[in-house]
Amino acid sequence: MTTIRAVWNRFADRRPGLAQLVMFSLLSTGMTVLQLILMPAIKWAFGRTSLVDTAFQVFQVGDAAGGTPFYVFDYAAGALPLGGGGLAYFLAVQITLLVAQVINFFLQRSITFKSTSNVWWAAFWYTVAYVVISFGAAVLQAFYKEPVYTLFMETWGLGASGEALADVATMLINACVSFWVFFPIFKLIFKQEPAVEDATEEVDVLERGEAAVR
Repeated sequence: MTTIRAVWNRFADRRPGLAQLVMFSLLSTGMTVLQLILMPAIKWAFGRTSLVDTAFQVFQVGDAAGGTPFYVFDYAAGALPLGGGGLAYFLAVQITLLVAQVINFFLQRSITFKSTSNVWWAAFWYTVAYVVISFGAAVLQAFYKEPVYTLFMETWGLGASGEALADVATMLINACVSFWVFFPIFKLIFKQEPAVEDATEEVDVLERGEAAVR
């Protein structure tokens, strides 16, 4: 273990940017696995309630083909694939993403980027990015969710097993989007600020140098 750590430290010293990308990828993979476990479980639990028959369709942005309304968050009432999963599906997705992103925030900050910047300021910008990306991912999901579930459950005739596979497929798509979007965002908000002690030492050195010149 010590040898592996030493090799990694040498690699990180020589290629800090690449090392961050590798560590970011490893942690993101772990978060993806967590989402693949969590989302179907929450969806199953909520699917046994009346939430699945409660429509959640908000933020209409025009009409889709055929004149049907196009919603940013489009979760029609009823079980998939005939319905949109209702409020049960929406909550399952959002709770899963929220849990994963909160854990990911602290892991990436402390392990990948070793940030020493203000955690509250970073959390604020992370939250802003999370909300914006959630809207973008919701718009994207409106195009692929129904075809994916229809493919697995009806076209391939897999039924309940197909629904579970479709859950995995949709979460993988979400994870891929998050991966490529969040890395540059983390690079911006997770800074390594010089320690106060280091700054004080530099000032002392400069003052001593000026005194010597005089």
